Amino acid sequence: MAIADTPFRGPVPPLPHGFRMGAVHAGIKRNATREDVTLVASDLPATAAGVYTTNLVFAAPVALDRSRTPGRGFRGVVINSGNANACTGARGLEDARTMAAMAAKELGADGDAVLVLSTGIIGEFLPMETVAKGIRSAAAALGCDEKSAFTAARGMMTTDTRPKIAGASVATTAGGCTLFGMAKGAAMIGPKLATMLGVIVTDAAIEPDDAQKVLAAAAEETFNCVSVDGHMSTNDTVLLLANGAAGGPPLSGGDLEAFGKALHGVCETLARDMADDGEGATHVMRIEVSGAASRDAARQVARTIADSPLVKTAVHGADPNWGRIVSAAGYAGVPLDPARIHLKLNGVPLFEGGAPLPFDAEAVSASIRDHRETLIELSIGDGPGRIRFYSSDLTADYVHLNADYHT
Repeated sequence: MAIADTPFRGPVPPLPHGFRMGAVHAGIKRNATREDVTLVASDLPATAAGVYTTNLVFAAPVALDRSRTPGRGFRGVVINSGNANACTGARGLEDARTMAAMAAKELGADGDAVLVLSTGIIGEFLPMETVAKGIRSAAAALGCDEKSAFTAARGMMTTDTRPKIAGASVATTAGGCTLFGMAKGAAMIGPKLATMLGVIVTDAAIEPDDAQKVLAAAAEETFNCVSVDGHMSTNDTVLLLANGAAGGPPLSGGDLEAFGKALHGVCETLARDMADDGEGATHVMRIEVSGAASRDAARQVARTIADSPLVKTAVHGADPNWGRIVSAAGYAGVPLDPARIHLKLNGVPLFEGGAPLPFDAEAVSASIRDHRETLIELSIGDGPGRIRFYSSDLTADYVHLNADYHT
């Protein structure tokens, strides 16, 4: 499948009040049909919060953004794709600061009022003249219409076949607010977080500490629960900008809780779309683990299943090979009793009480083959820990894409 050859599925949700976006092809990527510099602008100073990769080898934009968030007074985010600006030392950090300052100048703001995201090849310096040209052009292309938002999401992509976009609205006591989220990610996906960039903007008013809390909570159960190949990247960042253009005081109490639920929904849609767009993927795997001693234990079991090449290839081949799933759970490093394991595949019970159950293998195989999503439900006890985790199958195309990859 060619890169970026699949359209976004569904209508592009509206941008929140006071936000504009734009993207252009500046020349970082060799393919002139692929945008590579994106600018997100807030007409009002916005609160910003962020969650980042836990990889000890992290990119310059991660270092910069982590030092600035959470905070107030932000006017935008500048994003480049095709070059990760990772493992580039002091020069890379200075280039990230320069990118922010360039974008801030176009927005009439201070240099520290802009955040930076980069994605692409690791270990190459940014072509700063090209980046500067792209920032100027992206600023001239800023808009708040559907095309502008769609193009901005395209400008984040590397090996993605389509943009990942989601939106939501929230009724509050002050009248309501809107959220818009976009993300990129298709491989080198392994929490926490993944090779992913995400930007979520809202016209709600939120205090910095509250924005950080709701974003971290949403990411914990969404972006930290998706894996394509288990490989954690250097650039993973999700940013939340809230500019208050909807009016009213900062969200609190029930309004903040309602916003958090809507944010969770946006993040889950984006996370699932990344697994669904896994490089070469033909199936997305939804893994539901319950009965664990804790949520972290449930996540560990789910992730071990998700990252198993044997489970992935079984799903690709529509093979209801439950032994691969059960054995992966067994080496996850979580205490469990095989006699308490219950496994269903696409709703069909396959294993219970330490023994296999009779089932129609051909029918289960057809249920995998004929549907994009495969549901794996695994109960391992009666504990409170449960998790929903997304992954994708493993195909020959994944190997070819990563053997040949150079943005």
